[in-house]
Amino acid sequence: MTAVRREAFGRMPAEQGGGEVEKFVLQSDSVKVEILSLGCIIAALETKDRDGKFSDVVLGFDTLEGYTRKHPFFGAVVGRVANRIAKGRFTLDGKEYQLFLNNGPNSLHGGAKGFDKVLWSPEVLPDGVRFFRLSPDGEEGYPGDLKVWVTYTLSGRQLAINYRAQTSKTTPISLTNHAYFNLAGQGSPDVYDHEISIEADSYLPVDDTKIPTGEVAAVQGTGFDLRQPVELGKHLQKFHLDGFDHNFCLQQVQSPRLVARARHPPTGRTMEVHTTQPGIQFYTGNNLDGSLKGKGGITYPKHSAFCLETQNWPDAVNKPHFPNVLLHPGEEYNSTTWLVFNSA
Repeated sequence: MTAVRREAFGRMPAEQGGGEVEKFVLQSDSVKVEILSLGCIIAALETKDRDGKFSDVVLGFDTLEGYTRKHPFFGAVVGRVANRIAKGRFTLDGKEYQLFLNNGPNSLHGGAKGFDKVLWSPEVLPDGVRFFRLSPDGEEGYPGDLKVWVTYTLSGRQLAINYRAQTSKTTPISLTNHAYFNLAGQGSPDVYDHEISIEADSYLPVDDTKIPTGEVAAVQGTGFDLRQPVELGKHLQKFHLDGFDHNFCLQQVQSPRLVARARHPPTGRTMEVHTTQPGIQFYTGNNLDGSLKGKGGITYPKHSAFCLETQNWPDAVNKPHFPNVLLHPGEEYNSTTWLVFNSA
């Protein structure tokens, strides 16, 4: 059984539109997750270690104030288009669209005020919560009125995140959740002792602004071969990598499948990622620099968390040979990701 409760979390600053932010607590016997109506943010996620001890394994803030200031998308749903679009530009039906540039020369995670920075309308479900919003035509430069539903449901050890959308005009869309995980418990200094595996035979090499070059490269014989579990710290050293911020190309099938696994041997905590999406961005918190004070006043240094963001491939709207990222009127965008937590 899953218990669901809602409580007040704070009020948005007037200059950000005001409005009440609510927190929804979903709890089973093995997982407790807290989700905000601001940005559909996963603000906390507690799961057991092998001794049955609960720890919060996602980075974030204790109060609303942290989330209303600039932060690296902690726990948020990002969109309309997750990841990067080159030069913030794309052309649809002969018309060029220009988005806000918020990541060097590129547009990242929906632009200046993406889905992570807005209030969503909640609806409590027996085992979770569904959020809705209408992204109006022209918001952040994107075409079409886009209706979006994000649904979180908790069943035992499994948290499911379902994304649905419908549009009035053809628009690119790729939604994901940007939670930062540390299975040792948030506030632990790094994730070097985590074992990571990703079920991908290829990945996307990127240029120096993190835009895919267009090549779909085999992982075989490279530092990107994570098909067998690797201990992260040793692996980064061995291949002289500063960290990962890359899309791994998953099997192009619509059916749910296991795509990634993270394990923390000292506590026994594991997290499996299952999805219907064609890609997963593996990010090792390379841009965390200790400047942000998170929960309990703890700072988050570089490599103190990892993200496994299920999504379409970055810049797919400009790369016809990448999986289709366009949603047309009369169609429905529908994708689900499941996070399964265990301890052994």
